[in-house]
Amino acid sequence: MKNITILNLVFFCLTSYIVHSQTNPNILSTTEQQHYPKALVDYVDFKNLVLEIEKERENRLVSLEVFLKMSHEKNTIILDSRSDVRYNRKHLKGAIHLDFTDFTQENLYKLIPDPNTKILIYCNNNFNGDQIDFASKVLLPKKTSENQTIKNGKPVMLALNIPTYINLYGYGYKNIYELDELVNVNDPRIKFEGTEVK
Repeated sequence: MKNITILNLVFFCLTSYIVHSQTNPNILSTTEQQHYPKALVDYVDFKNLVLEIEKERENRLVSLEVFLKMSHEKNTIILDSRSDVRYNRKHLKGAIHLDFTDFTQENLYKLIPDPNTKILIYCNNNFNGDQIDFASKVLLPKKTSENQTIKNGKPVMLALNIPTYINLYGYGYKNIYELDELVNVNDPRIKFEGTEVK
């Protein structure tokens, strides 16, 4: 008798599931597959954008002296696109911030409404002497043994400046200049602010 009751319960549960799944399109059987549209990713678009700006970017790389001089010009901002944590700890004095992961047309427009604004950018790879707040983004070659580096191995720079430049340009901001020097954090010409600045 006990076995019949359990069988009835199992049968009831299966029947309920079948009836419910037929009337509820959100429940898929194991044989059904959900087909989604292609992701909003287009490598060709990105590659074409990189090719379009390649020559122009070369003419927009500036020394620290020029960078600092430009920073005082009208309708000019310094943009820091590093993480919130890094920005809050230490950034160039006067720099505004938008984490690169938060780059959208809407967010950029709120921060920089005028697409003609002169935007000065920098990243971790522009500063040395502080590997905590400006940790270099670089892929170092692997070693085959303790003292021997793989033949022809060389560091690969993975600076945030380049994707920042490309994305700003792609979102319609064409007046971008990029710091092109590796500056010591103790250079007296630069001033920092943030929670770690005394």
